[in-house]
Amino acid sequence: MKLADAVQDRTLRTIAEKVEQDIPVDQTDTRYMLATTNILDLGTIAQFVRRRLHGSIAYYGVNMNMNYTNICELRCPLCAFSCDESDEGSYVLSLDEVRERVKNAESSGIDEIHIVGGLHPRLKLDYFEGMLRCIREIKPDIFIVAFTAVEYDYFARLNDLPVETVLRRLIDAGVNAIPGGGAEIFSPHVRETIAPKKISGARWLEIMRIAHGMGLKTNATMLYNHHECVDDVVDHLFRIRALQDETHGFKTFVPLAFHETNTRIQAHRREATGYDDIRIYATSRVVLHNIPHIKALWMYVGEKMAQVLLNFGVDDMSGTYNNEKVVHAAGARTADYGSEGALRRVIMDAGMVPRRTTAGYGTKAGVTA
Repeated sequence: MKLADAVQDRTLRTIAEKVEQDIPVDQTDTRYMLATTNILDLGTIAQFVRRRLHGSIAYYGVNMNMNYTNICELRCPLCAFSCDESDEGSYVLSLDEVRERVKNAESSGIDEIHIVGGLHPRLKLDYFEGMLRCIREIKPDIFIVAFTAVEYDYFARLNDLPVETVLRRLIDAGVNAIPGGGAEIFSPHVRETIAPKKISGARWLEIMRIAHGMGLKTNATMLYNHHECVDDVVDHLFRIRALQDETHGFKTFVPLAFHETNTRIQAHRREATGYDDIRIYATSRVVLHNIPHIKALWMYVGEKMAQVLLNFGVDDMSGTYNNEKVVHAAGARTADYGSEGALRRVIMDAGMVPRRTTAGYGTKAGVTA
């Protein structure tokens, strides 16, 4: 049966015909998908794209999360994690503490470490080079996904260096890939409300363009369920797709549901609905035909919704993420650590075949020649 024949909604059937013929959907199509209540037809289209790329495989990782400091100059209204240096509970990990945490996690067999933190004015580039080399000494073959585009921009300004120099030094010290954080939503008027001191969406894209040009593969994210409207989501997706057409450097797109607890943002809805989550993930899979993977962080959406999303275009469940801090500071009710066995069961119960991987998806390093 042809894909279009399995879709009942007339407009979605037209979209299905495009997808089947490898014709990229347009912005009008995208607005319709983001608003439809016919999520089963939308899921049929998204799952066609997912299965064409990955069959029945669903990826997961065994990894740890490390937030090296919660002290941040930006203090974005959307963030529940950051604080001032004088605040109770503020911290900076010493290299000895980094070493201890990695050794403890290494004994459990991690393959990957995910590193992000606040913008701390006293942490110069040698701190980060030391951190990365320390991790490599403990586990030379670990896959290191480290520092957002916002952090790279800050490191460059703080150390009075070109971004390219910062990237090269940290690649040489051990970075394999870049996470997608800091993208939030590109719309300037929304960004002015939720993260007024953060780099612009245009600058975020420029940092990623530079990183891709140097051979780094990266993630891209989108924060939803705060102050954005449908057109803001459409704009975000199409700017990501345009850069991917240019650089082919994004390996994964990760929608992130906003959690408002302990932030200074009052969202349109306290929590996204199940229909919201499904529309965002399924539409992203259809629109971003040129990005290989769509990831649902189970810590953000919950295990049950992540499992459902595996049948609505998602192919990556994320990882075990030992000691995650950021979304839990904002009120996430999920555990801050998952077991490999539990992730495999969730995947298999969804009718998929689990495959353990890293953010490189099978490549030994995220940096190409």
